Amino acid sequence: MNTPQSNPSESKTIALISYLTIVGWIIAFVMHGNNKTSLGIFHLRQSAFLMLLAIGLYTTQFFLLFIPHIGWMLSTLCGILGLGLFILWIMGLLSAINGEEKPLPVVGDKIQQLLSSIS
Repeated sequence: MNTPQSNPSESKTIALISYLTIVGWIIAFVMHGNNKTSLGIFHLRQSAFLMLLAIGLYTTQFFLLFIPHIGWMLSTLCGILGLGLFILWIMGLLSAINGEEKPLPVVGDKIQQLLSSIS
């Protein structure tokens, strides 16, 4: 994406805030509307995907808890996947802190394509 970077500090701030809860993502999105940067939109997309994935994973885990035995075992698997999701969140956050447009492993480039409507 070739949008100009008018203020690198504000761009890093947008990228960082986007990883801090849904409220932080909304604040970062509004800030990005006033100062469109490639770093900001890159991390807005990455963090939006992680949040959507987390909501889906934990919703699934909640409903699995109502199924005796098998559901409980599958719920444990969701917990392990949640740990992987947390590691991806940390990686994205560190990339934002460093001001890098470093995609998440395995899914990062696909995320940019899937969420290209966020701009």
